[in-house]
Amino acid sequence: MPTIFERLSVLAALDAVSGQEQPVVAHLHAALTGIVDELFVDAVGNLHAVRRGPQPGPTVLIAAHTDEIGLIVKAVEPDGFLRFDTVGGVLGNLLAARMVRVRGHLGVIGMRAGHFQSAEERGRVPSPATLYVDVGARSAAEVAAMGIGVGDPIAFKSELVAFGPEAALVAGKAIDNRLGCAVAWALLEAGAPPAGTLVVAFTSQEEVGLKGAGVAGERWRPDLAIAVDTMPSGDTPDMSLTRDLNVRIGAGPVLQLLAGQAGRGFLVHPAVARFLRGLAESEGVPLQVATFTGGNNDAAAMAWSGHGVPAASLCLPRRYAHSPTEVADLRDADAALQLLEALVARMDDLPGFGFLDGD
Repeated sequence: MPTIFERLSVLAALDAVSGQEQPVVAHLHAALTGIVDELFVDAVGNLHAVRRGPQPGPTVLIAAHTDEIGLIVKAVEPDGFLRFDTVGGVLGNLLAARMVRVRGHLGVIGMRAGHFQSAEERGRVPSPATLYVDVGARSAAEVAAMGIGVGDPIAFKSELVAFGPEAALVAGKAIDNRLGCAVAWALLEAGAPPAGTLVVAFTSQEEVGLKGAGVAGERWRPDLAIAVDTMPSGDTPDMSLTRDLNVRIGAGPVLQLLAGQAGRGFLVHPAVARFLRGLAESEGVPLQVATFTGGNNDAAAMAWSGHGVPAASLCLPRRYAHSPTEVADLRDADAALQLLEALVARMDDLPGFGFLDGD
């Protein structure tokens, strides 16, 4: 079977800005054809992959979102430069002079030359409204001839590379959340559950409102839902592990106990948290626990779908989050896969996830 790195390399190389996830969905659909029992794409771009056990049992839904943050063409200047809007949590201070891809064409996000910037200009973050993409065209007609137009996605160009003493770290674009997709893909190939139904939903538009996961949760009404995603780490010199975020890369996946300001995004189901912590301990898998006020993920959408679903998020730490060059440790992904495989192996004997169970 391919390694997580090999899977991630393929997936991260594809461009799939929110709402335009077709390249990743098409690749996963082709890779999983003939491996799973049921495979289909719904109206909003979720890819549903199903493995059924030989006996009746629970339905477990694993979600991993396929989309990445990026840009979208909003207008074409007469001289061939592209104006754009942002899609998702794009950081304006990381845009200028960045290489991008538009419909397979290389582009560069242009800016006023440094020689002509005033001291005040040099000290401020340029607004995306003042920037533009240079695709090498000399006119709007040349842009059209390249097949580029309003509404086309613009993705960052940052190829995935391995680095570090053991080459266990990876850097590149779209690690959020192609790394989660790579883990979910490997989980499906590991085998069917002993009982029940395992569903992996490769979800759409997480970066712009957790949209696809809500649809998946409503469709399957699972007994348990887990979002496999990435999250920031707190282990760099500009972060504090106590004041900011007690998460390190290379220390295992993270069980988020709280997400969003004051828990407004998500508060983990207590019975699910107990189960995952106990499972990690019994399997010898390192599991970090953390609260994270700076974001949210698909677990929240699935938890509040249908009549309510016991849910949690299993997150892979990454440095330099929401930048064109994120960094993660592949050992965290391997540990997450081990934990999820153990969960699937116990689908013939899962505990109850009632709100008062085990309290």
